[in-house]
Amino acid sequence: MALNGSGPISLAGPTAGQSIAVELGLSATGSIGLNTASVRTLAGVPSGAIVMPTNFYGKANTVTASYLVVAGGGSGGVGVGGGGGAGGFKTGTVTLTPGSVYTATVGGGGASNVSNATRGNDGTNSSLSGTGITTVTSTGGGGGTGQSTAGSGRAGGSGGGGSRNNTTGGTGTSGEGNNGGTGSNSGSVFGGGGGGGAGGVGSNGSGSAGGNGGSGSSSSITGLSVTYAGGGGGGGNGTPGTASGGGSNGTAQSGVSSNGDTNTGGGSGGTGSENSIFASGNGGSGVVILSVPTSRYTGTTTGSPTVTTSGSNTIIKFTSGTGTYTA
Repeated sequence: MALNGSGPISLAGPTAGQSIAVELGLSATGSIGLNTASVRTLAGVPSGAIVMPTNFYGKANTVTASYLVVAGGGSGGVGVGGGGGAGGFKTGTVTLTPGSVYTATVGGGGASNVSNATRGNDGTNSSLSGTGITTVTSTGGGGGTGQSTAGSGRAGGSGGGGSRNNTTGGTGTSGEGNNGGTGSNSGSVFGGGGGGGAGGVGSNGSGSAGGNGGSGSSSSITGLSVTYAGGGGGGGNGTPGTASGGGSNGTAQSGVSSNGDTNTGGGSGGTGSENSIFASGNGGSGVVILSVPTSRYTGTTTGSPTVTTSGSNTIIKFTSGTGTYTA
């Protein structure tokens, strides 16, 4: 809860809403002073005189943190196949409770697809959960459709692209990504649809050209602007589709498509060979990032995240598996 917005405020004592010690989770009868570090942080006065009780009205012992949660991207289809859909992209703020543990789970990219009779593999979900917050889950990207696969690209954070058989792209998840593009069949030339991205739909295949992957979305949570969650390019037996935002390009008549970039959630490209089977690359793995005011950062983590600073914030970047941060 928070301290009262008016009336008496005391350093100690048992009364919730009035006692600073209770708000800070300290002993109601222990030693506490205005110059105690946690008291200054609660007041929002790092140095100089604290005005009692004015500086404490309405203050709460919570921490507002920004987050970015990106799921793993899907892999592309084989045999003039569709590009893999990007992993879901979510950003916002959460209120952390000091002493509580928050868990970050990073989704992996969809595994390489090796058969034109199957769709590409979906990426896996990423999430952020813990005390007092609604769990934030981003959905893994959908796999692109293969040449001999019936049905559309797979649904996901963003949908996978459709194959050469005029199949439609998979559906993206609202608030996370977009649909994949439709494949093309012009009789003797073919193009797979691009995988959907966080910032835009995948392009349709056209003639012998694969569709481009949907654009990603940018975030400056680390202090640098980075684009995440781009869809993979569709395979084409003439011109392959291109990708951005961590996705990989499709291929033309030969060659394995590249993997989506690590920790971007990018989808991998579809392959463009009609007669030979070339595997698609893996989708890019996801990432979970928290930005916490440095004045409130505890330094207590598990899972070996990368910890940096940007301005007045500490950036906690989880890049694989599951890890925790204690507020």
